[in-house]
Amino acid sequence: MVRRFAAVASIAGALLAAAVVLAACSPASRMRPADTFARVRARGVLTVATNAGWQPQGFIDDSGQLAGFDIDVAREIARRLGVKARFQTPDWSVMTGGHWRGRWDLMVGSATPTRARAHVVDFAGVYYYSPYVFVVNRMSTARRRADLDGRRIGVETGTTSEDYIRRHLEIDDPSAPAVVYSVTPGQVRTYANSMMPFDDLRLPAGARLDAVLAPEQTALQAIRSGYPIRVLPGGYAFREPLTVVTDKDDPAWTARIRRVIAAMKADGALRVITLKWYGRDYSS
Repeated sequence: MVRRFAAVASIAGALLAAAVVLAACSPASRMRPADTFARVRARGVLTVATNAGWQPQGFIDDSGQLAGFDIDVAREIARRLGVKARFQTPDWSVMTGGHWRGRWDLMVGSATPTRARAHVVDFAGVYYYSPYVFVVNRMSTARRRADLDGRRIGVETGTTSEDYIRRHLEIDDPSAPAVVYSVTPGQVRTYANSMMPFDDLRLPAGARLDAVLAPEQTALQAIRSGYPIRVLPGGYAFREPLTVVTDKDDPAWTARIRRVIAAMKADGALRVITLKWYGRDYSS
């Protein structure tokens, strides 16, 4: 009995040791919790998720290269980490949906820190504030925001502008001012990207849209491109904080990126980049 028990114990111990080794080699264990900074330094590359179709935040320039405000910000973050930036451009819902499984190390894509997103990703630091404006056709009779009540308002779908115009915007940033709703639309029309609403707004006044709600920098870019539109006076509808995003599996990595963003604010690097791309300081 004693020898049999010893043999059983020996077999059980061997099985347990094998199970530990297998668990250590399993995909789940490799993901739990990764030292993202060590991985980035070992590769010498920071893999960044971003947009490629939202000028001037991120776009393909005339030479076929990815360029823009977010691209410059990501490259500066990589430089301060001692590595180079490499970019990927997945769908927006994939970037903001979390559970990245190491496909990229952070997202620099002008994402709003909302309460819904906070359940699936972490916010590693607000790096600029985007003011939103109402825009009308140059020939529109609208002169103030109250003139838009009951009108057709265009917005990019799945964005902060849609949340605002539908009156359910919840920003997860204690430094952001309270959201005040000032227009009651008659109809909300949604579009697949940021420029499509302006394509309808540029038609004769009131043909398809009466106004567009969009970031000021997007509206100014459309005006510079020759769209016959104007920003409605009366100040900003709201100011939206935009954050660098990290996955939820590495709090130490999130804290490191937060320190980098804070340093970029303190030494004026973010101010320089916003002035380069927008002609205005949106960093504070």
